[in-house]
Amino acid sequence: MAEIADTLSPESERELLQRAQAGNEDAFGTLMRTHYEPTFRLIHSIIRDEHSARDVAQEVWLSIWKNLAKFRGDAKFSTWIHPIATRRAIDHLRGRKRWLTRFLPFLPDTGEENAVHTPEPVAESDPRQEFDKGERAARFERALASVPPKHRAVLTLREVQGLSYDEIATNLGIARGTVMSRLFHARRLLAQKLEDLP
Repeated sequence: MAEIADTLSPESERELLQRAQAGNEDAFGTLMRTHYEPTFRLIHSIIRDEHSARDVAQEVWLSIWKNLAKFRGDAKFSTWIHPIATRRAIDHLRGRKRWLTRFLPFLPDTGEENAVHTPEPVAESDPRQEFDKGERAARFERALASVPPKHRAVLTLREVQGLSYDEIATNLGIARGTVMSRLFHARRLLAQKLEDLP
């Protein structure tokens, strides 16, 4: 995964942060414009619904504005934002129980019969293929509905965002061993559900 890229120089960002922490809304606006899209992409990768992800992104930036005084500059600003966005996205899932209709396959250790693949684009619409695609998406959504949000978040950060176990542990505020355990259980649950579902 590409790191959240800052288009500002470290010196410029530091200056903007100091001004924003002193209450300068213009400085904060510049910081938000710089980091908004990477933050939105992270939230969207967990929620998988653009409109909800935009709503959550707004909540995240309001939270960042309110808590900006707590940022001490020990880490990059983007590193500080990441866990805030992740937690808010997980909270959204817990509250709304929204599940994916599409998701990247992350069951490499299961057989082909259990794997969910993104269909190859076809030149002409094939009704049977469209039906199969819809059935597969519905089946996968039902399987995902059995995975607790905290497990799903670990899967998303690992398989979609490409974060390391240590990065996930930092972002979620949990131990590295907990990351490994949740990832294992989430994959096992999904594989089992996909196998059991008709």
